Amino acid sequence: MAAHDELVMAVPTAELFRAGTFQGLQVGGEAWLDYVFEPRHSRFLPRAAAETDPSWKQVIPYVILACGDEVYCYRRGQQSTEARLRALHSVGLGGHIRPSDESFFNQPGWPAYQAALRRELEEEVAIGATIEGERLVGLINDDATPVGQVHIGLVHLFRLSAPQVKARETKIAAGRFATPAALVAPDGPSFESWSQFCLQGWRQLAAHRGWRAPTAQSGVSR
Repeated sequence: MAAHDELVMAVPTAELFRAGTFQGLQVGGEAWLDYVFEPRHSRFLPRAAAETDPSWKQVIPYVILACGDEVYCYRRGQQSTEARLRALHSVGLGGHIRPSDESFFNQPGWPAYQAALRRELEEEVAIGATIEGERLVGLINDDATPVGQVHIGLVHLFRLSAPQVKARETKIAAGRFATPAALVAPDGPSFESWSQFCLQGWRQLAAHRGWRAPTAQSGVSR
């Protein structure tokens, strides 16, 4: 199936932001996360239509891999499915949530999302170290760009025991670990807006304890 023929998870923009909106990075953001992970709020839409319909926000896990005081960064290669972001650098891994995982039919909401996130991450990179902790620490909304108007980013922080990450796909190019301070330096690489938000708010993201799913939804990691 071609990328733009697939079905992707999305939530209605107006309902998501009914209690308030934000531009850029929102550390924490429990009220918005609670909305996203209530199964009755999301729908799977054809990606081709969703990419030009700002009345829906496609849900994108944005996973930051950290080791010590460094984070994994890379350049989006020419094979990236999002043409509007090609050649820009990023600190976020992950992609659209698709209904191809059986878990979406067996246990919708947070557990199914976690399974889809893991699948997406494993398709993109091989992690050769122990994942010592993982937390969902915030959201990104960027209505200042066409691509941002139709996506909502969920920021995950994975702590690794060693800086051992290798790309599995050509769209992940020139991967390396570096400190956030070095990446935002004047002579640093050009980053997509979502990564800029995360790097600028890195201290707050790194310090956040992480979102906890409602008791009825199991499988949350602290």
